Amino acid sequence: MQPIYRTTDIRRVEQAVIAANPGISLMERAGLAAAEKARDMLGDGFRVLVVCGPGNNGGDGLVVARYLHQWGYQTTTVLLADAGKLPSDAATAYQQFVNAGRTTLADIPKESSWDLIIDGLLGIGLTRPIEGKLADTIEWINTSCSRVLALDIPSGLDSDTGNIFGVAIKATDTISFIGLKPGLLTADGKDHAGQVSIASLNIGQHQLLKPSGLLLEQAAVTTYLPRRKLNSHKGSFGSLGIIGGAEGMLGAAVLAGRAAIKLGAGRVYVGTLAKPASGYDPIQPELMYRDAEVLFTNDYLTALATGPGMGRSDAAEKSLIRAIESALPLLLDADALNLIAASKTLQDKLRARSHPTLLTPHPTEAARLLNCDTATIQKDRVNAALKLAKEFHAAVALKGAGSICALPNGDWFINPTGNPGMASAGTGDVLSGIIGALLAQALEASQALLLGVYLHGAAADALLARGIGPIGMTASEIIDEARRLSNTWN
Repeated sequence: MQPIYRTTDIRRVEQAVIAANPGISLMERAGLAAAEKARDMLGDGFRVLVVCGPGNNGGDGLVVARYLHQWGYQTTTVLLADAGKLPSDAATAYQQFVNAGRTTLADIPKESSWDLIIDGLLGIGLTRPIEGKLADTIEWINTSCSRVLALDIPSGLDSDTGNIFGVAIKATDTISFIGLKPGLLTADGKDHAGQVSIASLNIGQHQLLKPSGLLLEQAAVTTYLPRRKLNSHKGSFGSLGIIGGAEGMLGAAVLAGRAAIKLGAGRVYVGTLAKPASGYDPIQPELMYRDAEVLFTNDYLTALATGPGMGRSDAAEKSLIRAIESALPLLLDADALNLIAASKTLQDKLRARSHPTLLTPHPTEAARLLNCDTATIQKDRVNAALKLAKEFHAAVALKGAGSICALPNGDWFINPTGNPGMASAGTGDVLSGIIGALLAQALEASQALLLGVYLHGAAADALLARGIGPIGMTASEIIDEARRLSNTWN
């Protein structure tokens, strides 16, 4: 899996490389790599605008402009800073730019048009809202209809969280130096980074720190798929119990059950809170329906998924307590999480569990569990997921654009799969069923979580690639596509 680095990690890598190689210019390497990327993007185009800011990101832009001019491109370079106040490395890049016979402008020539705009305004480490001329420039670039290449991070985007500092560049492409940053992969970064590529700057693996996190990749997560022996039977693949389906919300439990049976669980029991329990699903007759309380007497269960359509009644809370007190691997979602958030007793019981526990909250459910508001969760999704994992000794998937998967040991991952077609009712219930099926088949909690989250999004992406969605994509369609992919990958 590809490493992901926070800003502090990148700074430490840069310092270590420079200390070990006095005289090396990482800015020169970055500028050359970005210029080569720009050349690839230009194709038959030749008009380039390079917009540089007051820091080292601006210095990267000046190096890019120097190379592009040297290669014969019609390059216009704008410096929105006092050249005499540039930091050391950027000042050196500026002097080399001037020595090459080039000059900078103080403003963008608004009457001109470009085949490509290079964003070298603001890099990683931004901490305050963008205002004034810089903000106006970003707004103008975003309405220019030109392709945009961002250097390291789209200006205005928090490289650690993916949040926007008031306004941010919407790039066509981003070339990330040294490694990936969390902000490119989650929250608003998904809409602003465009296609992301990495320039290693010829820094060897031995010079890199242990990464903060990892990007989930198909080649890694598919190794978790259960392999099926010829000599097997339904009992070989576990039995999942699903607790949910209160009055008026039975569909959530049905979707979870259908997902579970199609993702390989040997048997699936749907324990409903609605009375009487539905005994038969004409679409998926393989599912076995029971009253929720009866389900706990089933000795065959190998895992539980609790929460889809559960509601918040007294009966729901009683079933949740029994689920938490069980010795089975347990996934908690939806109203199971809301009930836990509202009860210190349930929180204490959850913390006391010694068996595998998985939580799959959306941001508002995560906020309730951590006693804060949704905006606080979204302000730093990685840290929120890590806090939940530590607080409840659980493997956690904080859902959303670039879902964050966090483990109790502090490891975290960002999922690259998924699309806006998943923003519809029932997709979270399908995820519960997919992960529950994997748990029932004896995958470790972390394996079930990472594979399930990646597969769930990949199924939606495969549908989108065939023209199914994003508008009107349904949770039910994701189930069948996830089954197809899992068989293709196995």
